[in-house]
Amino acid sequence: MTRTTASRKSAGRGPVLDVRALNRATLARQLLLGRADVPPLDAVAHLCGLQAQEPQEPFTGLWSRLRGFQPGALDDLLTGRHVVRTHLMRRTVHLVTAEDVLAWRARHNAMLRQRVLGVYRRELAGVDLDELAAAGRAVLADGEPRSMAQLARAVADRWPEPGTRPLGEMLVAGVLAMVQLPPRGVWRTKAGVRNALVSSWLGREIDPLPTDDGSDPVGQELVRRYLAAYGPAATADVRAWSGLAGLPGAVAALRGELVTFRDERGRELLDLPDAPRPDPGTPAPVRFLPAFDNAILGYDDRTRIIDDADRGLSVAGARVVLVDGRVSATWNVEAGTDTVVVVPLRTFSRGERDEVGEEGRELAGFLSDGESRRVRVASSA
Repeated sequence: MTRTTASRKSAGRGPVLDVRALNRATLARQLLLGRADVPPLDAVAHLCGLQAQEPQEPFTGLWSRLRGFQPGALDDLLTGRHVVRTHLMRRTVHLVTAEDVLAWRARHNAMLRQRVLGVYRRELAGVDLDELAAAGRAVLADGEPRSMAQLARAVADRWPEPGTRPLGEMLVAGVLAMVQLPPRGVWRTKAGVRNALVSSWLGREIDPLPTDDGSDPVGQELVRRYLAAYGPAATADVRAWSGLAGLPGAVAALRGELVTFRDERGRELLDLPDAPRPDPGTPAPVRFLPAFDNAILGYDDRTRIIDDADRGLSVAGARVVLVDGRVSATWNVEAGTDTVVVVPLRTFSRGERDEVGEEGRELAGFLSDGESRRVRVASSA
């Protein structure tokens, strides 16, 4: 494995990484070049969490990345309070480690409030958000988990004008640090959302932000962790992943310990000096990704892994198949038959169809607890 792979030199601006070089770096960081022998907790931490608004999708995401992954291992982490489901990056529900939600939540507070206001600014115009937060904490002081609607109704007498939906979303995703409790997110279990305060569930308050001297130490850690799992990447990619406004103080403070590249459009790419950057010729195995997978949604410029023409699939919640490292098909499970159905987005070679079929059979077995190994690959597009 080479540490630096460039398609050509850009005079005075550092090496240029072409799309294939960036693709292989992404696959390596995302544990998609070969299944990793690491515990699920370490994988969740390395990936900076997994997007999880669809509760069952993280299981497929980890199965595609970890050798011998068993769903019960993730269940145990969730019920054992080692990982939590919470609104964090981009105000999206993520499955993150307990340590990370405690360390990162305060840095996301302002963004989370603003994202809810972006939807409900008019409805919440007369609501003091600090007072709303205090009222929500008072309701939750009995330690009982509540649905968003239950929590909103409990404070609606004080703020009747906005309606329960805006109040509820601001409470559970904006002004209070909350987690969604199991059995929500447990393997093959359907359950509604019950919310509890992070501090109540984990027995510890979220870490306060350190005194701001402009260097943004929490932001620095976010950038380091992001680059370890997604780099090389532009500051626009960090912003797209986190929902935070570019982290300029953090990036400025870190420049001395980072290396820089350029992509083929001339954008500056930042990276950790010793992070893997495989040779572009490294073979990439077929991988089935769940809806809203990190490897695709973690970037502003997603062309390293998905064609612009197919970008809409990544925001529509389509499950996709990587062939030679790129999104080349969608997949789903046929109701009633446990058959994995693959719909190519391009023409597959015979070898590619065989590899997709074999990996699809393995996936069918995983999703059906060994009851099915059926896969059907539709005719190529």
